[in-house]
Amino acid sequence: MISTFMGLETAKRGLSTSQGALYTTGNNVANANTLGYSRQRVNLVQTSGFPTVGMNSPRVAGQIGTGVAAETVQRIRDSFLDAQYRTQSNKIGYYGAMSESLTKMEGVMNEPTDSGLAATMEKFWNSLQGLTANTENSGAREVVASTGVMVADTLNYYYNSLTSVQTDIGNQINVKANEINTLISSIDQLNQQISKVEPHGYIPNDLYDKRDVLVDNLSQLVSIKVQNVIPTDYGRASDVATGLYNIELMQEDGSSYKPPINLVSVNQTGMVATSKVEVSYDKTTGMVDGVKVGSKTLTDYKFSGELSGLINSFGYKKADGTIGGAYPDMLKKLDNMTAAFVNEFNAIHKQGYALGEGSNSALNFFEIEPGKSAAQSIKVNSEIIKDPSKIAAGGKSGGASGDNENAKLLADLKKKAFSEYSTKDQNSKELTGSFDTYYAGIIGKLGVDSQSAQKNLSNSVVLATSVNQNRDSVSSVSLDEEMTDMIKFQQAYNASARMMTMMDEMLDKIINGMGTVGR
Repeated sequence: MISTFMGLETAKRGLSTSQGALYTTGNNVANANTLGYSRQRVNLVQTSGFPTVGMNSPRVAGQIGTGVAAETVQRIRDSFLDAQYRTQSNKIGYYGAMSESLTKMEGVMNEPTDSGLAATMEKFWNSLQGLTANTENSGAREVVASTGVMVADTLNYYYNSLTSVQTDIGNQINVKANEINTLISSIDQLNQQISKVEPHGYIPNDLYDKRDVLVDNLSQLVSIKVQNVIPTDYGRASDVATGLYNIELMQEDGSSYKPPINLVSVNQTGMVATSKVEVSYDKTTGMVDGVKVGSKTLTDYKFSGELSGLINSFGYKKADGTIGGAYPDMLKKLDNMTAAFVNEFNAIHKQGYALGEGSNSALNFFEIEPGKSAAQSIKVNSEIIKDPSKIAAGGKSGGASGDNENAKLLADLKKKAFSEYSTKDQNSKELTGSFDTYYAGIIGKLGVDSQSAQKNLSNSVVLATSVNQNRDSVSSVSLDEEMTDMIKFQQAYNASARMMTMMDEMLDKIINGMGTVGR
């Protein structure tokens, strides 16, 4: 027989469940602007009908529903969209770092402008042409000396400024490595907290959201793959429990390292360990020579992300011992170009004759400080600055009046290819064309690389924005939708309350009115 109070209990369940749904709706509304918050939904299920199936069940017309219950409060999240967003976020980190580094390099090189090296060299070549026409003119000689100083100062500025920016990038590498380790540690701590809650059947949605925000931040620094792991012995974990995060470091093409490298290791027995990221530097060159992740050292830097972009900008030691990277490459090109130019210019200058001198000058026009790079330490000989008459413009003994043979050779160096230089070393073999054309090629390549990085960054931002909008359409709070749910659950609550009032009236009739007929 059905209990007299069964309807009252059914109405009470409806009241309690609708109230819980309203509380969840209120929580969604309150967190509509909270970073990383995923909207939550109450999963409603029917309670078991009466009577239960069995041989001893009472004979009634059929099973009668006993009401509703809130099974779980589940956050709405799409793991596929999360993975897509983290892939694009990783590209934003890499191309963002490369674009910023190359933009700073373009700012230092400052081409094409009147103060750039190209314009300065043009003034220097023009001053030499002026010297060929006026070898005895002290003003023409002073112009050559002063424009030579401008060339040296410009190269010094380029080298020192690029080195300064490179040092700043190196400091950023250490900051990002520390940031990665902090994120790994925080994710591990959240894993531990979650592992203490889920086995009891609870769904820690707030901890899930915090963990996903940290994983999103980590994905911008290095390429990762996230795997949800629910340990075998995990108590009474709910079916909608997310489980623990195993985070694997991936290569830029999305493939795993062999063997796999985990930043946060979790398996079927539970949490295992975390791996600390450390960047090491070569003592001789100062360049990055490895990134240690746990017990394994990586030397290919193919894990993409912001850390990889900074390393590829700052410079790294390759397996064959050579140095790679945007800044080392630019500094090397400037140095080789400067050294080759200085050696050839000095060789021509020393074979000429100064004004009024009876023998070869044997004086270097430019000087390079021993032990330092050419671009860093190039300067005009102090004797020439003090006395420009020592510029070897003559090509005959005695530096006769009007003798400009050597000045012509110095001016013609503008058109001379590096391959035609009489002074060659190992580094000059990489040089092609003349000084001006080679430098124009350097600037052209820098512009192309910078534009490419900016374009890739822009494309990655567009794709990430699109994916994030799709992700928000699933996970973020829509106030219009929440208001609709609020009205729906409010009406359900009111209906359950009205049902309870109606049951109360029925019970009052039974208790107070039944059996009083005829009294």
